[in-house]
Formats: sequence, C-alpha cells, structure tokens
Amino acid sequence: MEIDNEDAARAMIKEWGQLPPAAQQREIRHAIQRLELSCMYYEQKGNTRGVARCERSILILGDRLAALAQ
Repeated sequence: MEIDNEDAARAMIKEWGQLPPAAQQREIRHAIQRLELSCMYYEQKGNTRGVARCERSILILGDRLAALAQ
C-alpha cells in the first residue's frame, strides 16, 4: 500500500504492528525514504499541499520509529 497521507501512514503502522520490532523498523525506514522522494517531487512541481502531506506522514512514521527504538 502506498502511503500518500496521514491516514495511510497510521493504517500501515497498525498493519506493521504484527511484525517483529526489527521488521517494523525496516518497513518504516523504507516508507520514510519513499515519502522523502515524493516530497522532493512535490517540491519540484510547486505542490505545497503535497509537500505538507508528505512531511506530516514522515513525522507520524518517525514518531513510531522512535518509539520502537526505546
């Protein structure tokens, strides 16, 4: 599933919750990388709403990644 907004990020976190912590961390890191690329694309296109959506999704995933690291 492609993460393209905050709701999708939360849904994927819930889905990944069934995986071992190391696998969750790997999946979240990959999702963040994909979102960063999307963010750069939106920046080039001048789509500020797209950039904001990506950044908020990255923050949600980053929070979950930080929680797993504790």
